[in-house]
Amino acid sequence: MGSKWRHRAWPAAPLALVLLAATGCDSAPGPRPGPTAAPSTAVARVCAEPAAGPAKAPAGAVTVDPAVPGDLAAKTESSPPHTTFWLRPGTHTLMSDRYDQVIPKEGDVYLGAPGAVLDGRKSNQYAFGGTARDVTIRHLTVQRFVAPRDEGVVNHDSADGWVIEHATIQDNSGAGLMAGARQQVRASCLRDNGQYGMNAYKAADGIRGLVVEGNEIVGNNTDDWERRRPDCGCSGGVKFWAVDGADVRGNWVHDNRGAGLWADTNNNDFLIEDNLIEDNDGAALIYEISYNAVVRKNTIRRNNWVEARGDAADGDSFPFATVYLSESGGEPRIRARTDKIEIYRNVLENNWSGITLWENADRFCNSPANTSSGDCTLLVKNTDRCAQPAIADAPLYSDCRWKTQRVDIHDNRFVLDKSVVDCTVMCDRMAVLSNYGTYPDWSPYQGERVAEAITGGQHNRWHHNVYVGPWTFVVHDASRTVGFKQWRDTPYRQDAGSTFRAKGGWLR
Repeated sequence: MGSKWRHRAWPAAPLALVLLAATGCDSAPGPRPGPTAAPSTAVARVCAEPAAGPAKAPAGAVTVDPAVPGDLAAKTESSPPHTTFWLRPGTHTLMSDRYDQVIPKEGDVYLGAPGAVLDGRKSNQYAFGGTARDVTIRHLTVQRFVAPRDEGVVNHDSADGWVIEHATIQDNSGAGLMAGARQQVRASCLRDNGQYGMNAYKAADGIRGLVVEGNEIVGNNTDDWERRRPDCGCSGGVKFWAVDGADVRGNWVHDNRGAGLWADTNNNDFLIEDNLIEDNDGAALIYEISYNAVVRKNTIRRNNWVEARGDAADGDSFPFATVYLSESGGEPRIRARTDKIEIYRNVLENNWSGITLWENADRFCNSPANTSSGDCTLLVKNTDRCAQPAIADAPLYSDCRWKTQRVDIHDNRFVLDKSVVDCTVMCDRMAVLSNYGTYPDWSPYQGERVAEAITGGQHNRWHHNVYVGPWTFVVHDASRTVGFKQWRDTPYRQDAGSTFRAKGGWLR
């Protein structure tokens, strides 16, 4: 599923909330545009401070005994839909077959007493499966299940309408949690799972109306999948696939091995706000082959020190960044809360570089170079017209491409202290670029056409930002780096109304 398709050309190419203190902000003389302090992001310290479940069984609830192996699955099977189950304190287990799991019925509710744990004993693959709608799991720890790669432990079959609240899902293989339409994941701890904290993927269908709010998403990808399967793009805190409408707010996404949040292929209408995203090995946010998003009021710091540093050490000159948009942009023809990708009122502090907008000239529908995304996505309805030789006669910027377009980056604060990041070069960049198109030989996107389009013709714009530190700007292609003055001048004309302070004082 999916891929970690980055810049390569072809063939060479809580629920206790603690207010986060404002990031240190230097003042400039006189008025200046942009934010002057960090957003008042709250830290979702869910893992250390979990909310306790009910100490007594609610009226009418079925009590589940941890001393009886398989009691939860058996009582679920024998009870009618819309039953509430109360799990007593203690460690609950399933039977010994690896496929033994709980199969809820529609509307079932599972409540954990203080200290209630469902333990897979590194034997069972799945905890909760099946296709029943509107299942609720609260105040329960689910741990030590061994789902295969790309599969999940809770809501294994991506049923719709599930609510996961005040849960701890930890120390599992695969994904701790899958997702279905209208799923709500709130105030939960998704910790130290082998692949993802959550894999928002539904086979042969998309997901609508996903809410991920107030969770702590930490330490995931313990199995180090990018090392085991290089460039698989199959790791991190949360991965989203074909999600139409997602609210991702108030989460603490930190210390994941890989990206913090990654929307990969055919996502649309995301609101990503008020999150604290920090100390992830990879980018804080990747938005790839997707459309229409608002990214606002997030605090993003110390991300991508591991992955980007490693790539730089290997001699890769690509501007890896902490917010990475790849073949993604605003699309007015798709219904969403915005027709742009708007990134504003965020504070990015001491990450490996800032924001990179990228579009691979050789990556388009039915191109042999596009092995990573499989079929053609949302806007490409007639895939035959994107094949050789039909595309050669089509308009150059047709729907056969995923375009990085209509990206509006404004009123953000970008802070960089290279002594904190412990770098000297290649960690100080903003970028908007493509590669020189070369493949296949029948492609109409060869040469600099896509680079010229993403740089000057697709309405990608920085303005009214504040820069503190020695920032540089990569434009058109990876070989072209300019300073702030040239970045603002003809032909790029970026960052109107922005301010820049390196060692020499403020520039306007």
